[in-house]
Amino acid sequence: MSNNTQKSAIITGGSRGIGQAVAMRLAADGFAVAVNYAGNAARARETVSAIEAVGGTAIAVRGDVGESQDVARLFAETIRAFGGIDVVVNSAGIMPMARIDVSQLDTFDTIIATNLRGAFNVMAQAAARLDTGGRIIVLSSSVIAKSFPGYGPYIASKAAVEGLVPVLANELRGRGITVNAVAPGPVGTELFLDGKSDEQIAWLAKLAPLERIGKPDEIASAVSFLAGPDGAWVNAQTVRVNGGYA
Repeated sequence: MSNNTQKSAIITGGSRGIGQAVAMRLAADGFAVAVNYAGNAARARETVSAIEAVGGTAIAVRGDVGESQDVARLFAETIRAFGGIDVVVNSAGIMPMARIDVSQLDTFDTIIATNLRGAFNVMAQAAARLDTGGRIIVLSSSVIAKSFPGYGPYIASKAAVEGLVPVLANELRGRGITVNAVAPGPVGTELFLDGKSDEQIAWLAKLAPLERIGKPDEIASAVSFLAGPDGAWVNAQTVRVNGGYA
């Protein structure tokens, strides 16, 4: 737990999309927030400014989750700013489409470097840095259940992340730290919408029984639950927040 009375959280990929919504929600819940971003400093600064505008506390920290030195620096800067870390949310991710084809190995490696190696780096740092009562939450995806053509490397990366969750929970046995994943269905973010036609988006929206695309705030609500007191007994789980999509 952090030394300050105010708890603190790291959100990787916190400058846009679901990560940004999570950063805003945890700040509203009373956490001091470290907003990690890979390259877009302006967007990260906008997130920090939005949190500060409503009385919250936040910093922006640049870093590539696939690089272990960057992740170590992210944790060190957060501890220096806030005195400790209570919650870690790994939301950083990429989703380029690639078929399982001999020409797509470079794309596969790129996806794995961010989505899987990045999650491993963040989870490993969190395991080393969090004290009793800490929460580790990683973002997966409900598309794992769909097996859509072109999603192979992305699905592989997220399925592997889900596999790490119960293992880390067991490795942290006795330390009072929970480890969970949140697996959204289709959510109206830049990452999801990029490259899709209106027809494709409408088709995807119909797949869930609730027949709509999710909102980033709805995913942030699930993360908030797992990060808060009501989620204390949930551990080693993947929570599918998807309107019944899968």
